[in-house]
Amino acid sequence: MAREVDDEVSSPTPRRGRPRGSTRERILDVALELFTEQGYEQTSLREIAERLGVTKAALYFHFERKEDMLLELHLRLHALGREAIDALGKLHSDQQRADAWPEVLDGFMEQIMRNRDLFLLHVRNSRAFHVLADSEAHRAENEDIQERIGRLLASDEIPLAQRVRMAASIGALMGVVTAGDQFGAVPGDELADLLRGAVRDMLVPRGGV
Repeated sequence: MAREVDDEVSSPTPRRGRPRGSTRERILDVALELFTEQGYEQTSLREIAERLGVTKAALYFHFERKEDMLLELHLRLHALGREAIDALGKLHSDQQRADAWPEVLDGFMEQIMRNRDLFLLHVRNSRAFHVLADSEAHRAENEDIQERIGRLLASDEIPLAQRVRMAASIGALMGVVTAGDQFGAVPGDELADLLRGAVRDMLVPRGGV
């Protein structure tokens, strides 16, 4: 049965040069397009199936509800954050993690710029994500990342001034990427360079190199 469904969902062209992935990922890519273009609440499963060129039954094989698609798209963002946190976790001390913070954050910014559509999805569908925040799967993912960052920012091993700059850099980064349409016309590379410069200025102490 899985083979039949995969054959049925074989026509869509990968978005923005992405390599063709699994059927499940192609469904999510199309859902992301439609949720961003016309809104989550205004998009039906029928429209997603039509853009894919399949039946609703084929969609149900992978996702029983539209809410499941939204959660999976949200967890793509969590995966980006988890990669950065896992990189820090491989170091041996909180001070080493703090010193590596600019480099790790720089890599996180590159990931964000490659996935701006996911943040735009959040900005344009904030009410739907507010409801989603109550789900058990979302809470577990969110609490884990927040807890790990919170422990690092609370570490007495790291000078207070450095911890404050680290926390401020997160706010600056998310403030820009969640601005959504305000920077929508700015090319990703240009926005990334400007954001990277602003965050580095924030992380380097006055008189620092």
